[in-house]
Amino acid sequence: MKKIAGLMLSLVLAVSLAACQNTPAAKEERKEAKDDASIVVYFSATGNTKKIAEDIAQLTGANLFEIELATPYTKADLAYDNDDSRVAQERAMDDRKVELKTVDVPDWDDYDTVYVGYPIWWDEAAYPVASFVKDKDFSDKVVYPFCTSSSSKVGDSATKLEDLTKTGVWFEGQRFAADASIEDVDTWLNEIGAE
Repeated sequence: MKKIAGLMLSLVLAVSLAACQNTPAAKEERKEAKDDASIVVYFSATGNTKKIAEDIAQLTGANLFEIELATPYTKADLAYDNDDSRVAQERAMDDRKVELKTVDVPDWDDYDTVYVGYPIWWDEAAYPVASFVKDKDFSDKVVYPFCTSSSSKVGDSATKLEDLTKTGVWFEGQRFAADASIEDVDTWLNEIGAE
């Protein structure tokens, strides 16, 4: 409990300092320095979430980790309007747990900031991300969820992910449109004090 309280105090101080440190020179300095304490963990079915994840990594210096399935999705698997498609069948499962290639993130315990990215499927985080989150300990980590969608809102997808792990300090999720630019990502990072 003391660690969480300390983490929250650190976060409040960091946000306060960020307001003072968002001068162009300070931002450029931070972009040049690699932030080994941050990581962007993401799953991308069509490439939209991958682009946003790469933009976050570029702007913050965070490392990248792609969540991969043991058996990757095909285009037919992703036919959301077909009840016989793989994603529709997974949606019908109670736990919606899918088999991942790995959940082992090198140096996971060393990260204190985690950006978690996913596409929205039926108003939820894509199942590979939910499966990943269930198997990870986010203790002592600040988590910023982000998602991509053509039309769906972020809804309570981030809250549902937090409920799966019950560890870490999770913030409200951010939705990006499929055509979001790096400037859109930069605006969000400034709003959360990440740059």
